[in-house]
Amino acid sequence: MKHATDIESWLRLCLIKGVGDESIRQLLVAFGTPDAVLTAPEAALERVVKKSIAKLIKNGADSKKVTGALAWLKDPVNAIITFADNDYPSQLLNIADPPPLLYFKGRRELLNKPALAVVGSRNATPQGLSNAEAFAESISNAGICIISGMALGIDTAAHRGGMLGVSASIAVVGTGLDIVYPAKNHQLAHKLAKEGALISELPLGTPAIGRNFPRRNRMISGMSRGCLVVEAALRSGSLITARQALEQGREVLAIPGSIHSPLSKGCHALIKEGAKLVESTQDILDELNYPVTQKKQSASESVDFDLSNENMLLLKCLGHDVVDVDTICMRSGLTVESVSAMLLTLELDGYIASLPGGCYQRVTK
Repeated sequence: MKHATDIESWLRLCLIKGVGDESIRQLLVAFGTPDAVLTAPEAALERVVKKSIAKLIKNGADSKKVTGALAWLKDPVNAIITFADNDYPSQLLNIADPPPLLYFKGRRELLNKPALAVVGSRNATPQGLSNAEAFAESISNAGICIISGMALGIDTAAHRGGMLGVSASIAVVGTGLDIVYPAKNHQLAHKLAKEGALISELPLGTPAIGRNFPRRNRMISGMSRGCLVVEAALRSGSLITARQALEQGREVLAIPGSIHSPLSKGCHALIKEGAKLVESTQDILDELNYPVTQKKQSASESVDFDLSNENMLLLKCLGHDVVDVDTICMRSGLTVESVSAMLLTLELDGYIASLPGGCYQRVTK
């Protein structure tokens, strides 16, 4: 554990505006410790970094930011983790640009637990949300921590599933850890801080700025053994995360979907490029070389013991694509009135979900 003065030195170095992580890494290699960097003569610094960077270092960090971070650390749930800590995430050390300093809330023992990144669309379908939560819970129970970005949609469902399992979940956020973004996930953030973890490389007070999220995404994949994409459009942050995972030497996996769904296009593109097609938890465990054997079950399997024959027939007519009432009537031969009543019952029982435009989709239970 670092002494308080060591933590202050790390903060004073890493909070200097205009000095990037690459320069900090070079300086630490040359001088050994943050304190040695901060006390080095400007001429010595210039032998390692540009003259402008050396000048910034001698001018120092904003003392208010340093004081604010030290005050934040007084809460026992909060921590700062640096290259000097034994529990700095070892997976991150293997990426091209590991952050020298991390802000952290939660259970430190999760930092070096085997992990799977689960990412996908913010505007996910009901089935996508169900898949993300179910797979995350199953993988968590297999001994693998779930990592995602705490966005709405798939990320939220993945965290929820991971927290239901025994291996919990870590959120890598694109803001300072004193800010909850999106605000709708305040309760989830509180639960993660208590039972899982939240982590950020960004200084406290950093708001949600678009350019910070790709950097966050490279941490999500960097901390993980592999990256599972549940639903993604062809142009999405989830595909950026998946490609960063490939660049980092991580496994990339994707759940296929309907050929008609825009949110399946990204997953299908990844599969065409060589990503592992995932139908079951065991597919993931096999790809990660993780020594756990579970019952091989397709994510689309469900047991509908409580349904009447008519409702089971209607579910079969519904299939697994998004369909409208007219299509269901045509497939089943039933009247609009009968179909509408049965759809309401199935929705209330959680077997289907209604979508915009008068459409419905089956949800695997």
